[in-house]
Amino acid sequence: MAETGTTKKKRKRIFYFDALRALAIICVVMVHTVTINKYLIYNAYVGPTLSWIVSQIIYNPVRVGVLLFLMLSGALSLGREWEIKPFLSKRIPRIVYPFAFWNIIFIIIFIILSFVGISHVVDAFDIGYLLNFAKGAFMGEVYGFNANWFFWMILGTYLIMPIFNRWLLHSDLKEAEYFLVFWLITCVFSFTLNMEFPIKLTYFVSPIGLVVCGYYLRYTERKFLNNPYLALVVLIIVSAISTYIGYLRSDPTNISCFNRYSIFNTLIAISLFIIFKNFSKFNLKVKFNAFRKLLSSLAKYSYGIYLVHYPLIFMSGYVLPKASMPYGLLIVVSICIGLFGSMAILAILNRVPYVNGIIGAK
Repeated sequence: MAETGTTKKKRKRIFYFDALRALAIICVVMVHTVTINKYLIYNAYVGPTLSWIVSQIIYNPVRVGVLLFLMLSGALSLGREWEIKPFLSKRIPRIVYPFAFWNIIFIIIFIILSFVGISHVVDAFDIGYLLNFAKGAFMGEVYGFNANWFFWMILGTYLIMPIFNRWLLHSDLKEAEYFLVFWLITCVFSFTLNMEFPIKLTYFVSPIGLVVCGYYLRYTERKFLNNPYLALVVLIIVSAISTYIGYLRSDPTNISCFNRYSIFNTLIAISLFIIFKNFSKFNLKVKFNAFRKLLSSLAKYSYGIYLVHYPLIFMSGYVLPKASMPYGLLIVVSICIGLFGSMAILAILNRVPYVNGIIGAK
C-alpha cells in the first residue's frame, strides 16, 4: 500500500540519519583535504604510486558527502505537514547565521595573517580591496573560502522544497518514482556523458533530485531498495569502476573526477543510504557505544564543521612542514585538523551563551 505524507510524522531522532550525516561530513573533509594538497602529488609524480591511487579513491567514490546531505534534507523534511512560512523561518536562519558568523571570523583572521606576513591571500589593505575580498569570500571565490558554494546551493534548495513538499504530501510513492526515473536519466546524460538528452529535462536535475530521492528511500518498501547486501555489492562495484575510469582519465598534472551529480556518485550515495537504513539486517553482534557517540557528535556539529574545516585546513598549511612530510601523513594530519579541530572549536563555543545559537550546531 502506498504511503502518503500524512502518515509520516516521526519526530524522534533516528540514528541512521546521524550516521549518514557523520559520514557525509567525513567525506567532505577528506575530499577538501586532497583538493588543498593535491599539488604535492603533481610535483612528486613518478607513476601510479599509492598516494596517487588513494587520491583517486578520495576524489571519486568518496565525493558523495554533499549528495548525502541533500538526501538527508529530503528524508527529514519532505512529505510532512508544514507551512511555507514556518519552514523557511526555521531553516533559513539556521544556515544563514552560522554562515555569516564564521565567514566574518575567518575574513578577519585572513586579513590579520596577511597583514603580518604569514599569509598572502590578501594583497592590499585599502577599503575597496578589503570589501571586494569579503564579497569574494562570501561567494566562495577566494582561496580558503572555496567551500562556500554549498551555502548558496542549499539555500536555493530550501527555497524550492516547499513546492516539492506540497506535491509529495498529496502523492504516493509511485509518483515520486516517476520523477526519479527522469532524474536518473539526467545523471547519466547531463552529468556523466556530458551530452544533452533529446528531451529537455531541466526540471528533473540535481540537487532537487537528490532531495526527492532521500525522501523516497526513507519510505519505500520495495525489497531490492531495502536490501543492504545488494546495496553493498553495488557500492563496491560502482566505486571500483569510478576509481578506475578516473585513474585512466588522469595524468601527472591532473586528478580527474566525475561531476558531483554523475550516475556513479549518485549510485554510491543511494547504496550508502540503503546500507545505513537497513544496517540491522546484517545481524552484526557488535557493541560500539563510543563509536555511536562520536557519530552523534559529528552529526550534531556537521554544518559547523563544514563552515570551519576548509579555512582551518588551509591555514594549517602555514605551520605544517609540507615539503618534508610524507604525503600520506600530511593527508591524515590535515583530515584530523579539519574534522576534529573543527569539532573541538565548535564544542567549546557551544558552551558560550548566545554564540552557541549561531555556530552551526544542532
